[in-house]
Amino acid sequence: MASPTLLSLLPFLPSVSPPPILRNEIPISSFSIKASLLSSSSSLHLNPEVVVTRERGKNGKLMDALATHGISCLELPLIQHMQGPDLNRLHSILSDTKFDWVIITSPEAGAVFLDTWRAAGSPRVKIGVVGSGTASVFKEVMISSEALEVAFSPSKATGKVLASELPKHGDKRCKVLYPASVKASSEIEEGLSNRGFEVTRLNTYTTAPVHQIDEQLLKQALATPVIAVASPSAIRTWVELVSSTERWDDAVACIGETTALAAKRLGLQKVYYPENPGLEGWVRSILDALKMHYQSQKETIYDFTRPQQADKDPMH
Repeated sequence: MASPTLLSLLPFLPSVSPPPILRNEIPISSFSIKASLLSSSSSLHLNPEVVVTRERGKNGKLMDALATHGISCLELPLIQHMQGPDLNRLHSILSDTKFDWVIITSPEAGAVFLDTWRAAGSPRVKIGVVGSGTASVFKEVMISSEALEVAFSPSKATGKVLASELPKHGDKRCKVLYPASVKASSEIEEGLSNRGFEVTRLNTYTTAPVHQIDEQLLKQALATPVIAVASPSAIRTWVELVSSTERWDDAVACIGETTALAAKRLGLQKVYYPENPGLEGWVRSILDALKMHYQSQKETIYDFTRPQQADKDPMH
């Protein structure tokens, strides 16, 4: 069955003629309400509904997926990826050492690894990934090369579950290469080491807030009902940006549980995320966030349009 469009999810009030303003009733024009919420539903698409925050050029798949639901986006990159301190070591380690597993836990870690893997002569490697979104980075390579195999993904797309479920072959000491972000926690290497794996972690990249954000873009983003984030670094940057403005309490749609937990720890309340990270689940979470936003707006309008009876004179 085809996916519903966003418009089918937004049960706006039917268009009816307003009742005459009676004595002691409050006219709707007395309230400050955005005109777009009271006009035809087509006007909803004149303004962006979702802020996408990955590096510029890496938001295309999400924006295309949302466009199929009639959702417009505002691109506001919040973070940038930079070389990590161990990147130069990755080439020599891949060339000189054989590993039973290479663990990749994000698309960026996968992209950085692939560049160096090719430069090192494409040695045979067996990859374990945290989820389908990360696995997709290797799809084209596996078609053209038999030297790289994605052989494991955990039952739940978290580092903790990955560390507890990664297959271990007999009693021999399995060697694991873990190229990661500088900011990644130690959960995976500690979990694997406790199970007897020999883990080599290399901090091959890091993230940093973008140096400058256009003031008008930020103003537009603050007025957009949903922000979509793909990493704890991105949501931390967003919270730092909005902390200097008036209170912001719109929805955050996270790519997965790790980012969602970071959002909640930062005090955000309207946090949506899929059980398993990936594009499809992320899109569903964004749709859920938008549905709740517009539902609340509809209910607010309904409350404003209901007649407000004056208090009766207690003498009568």
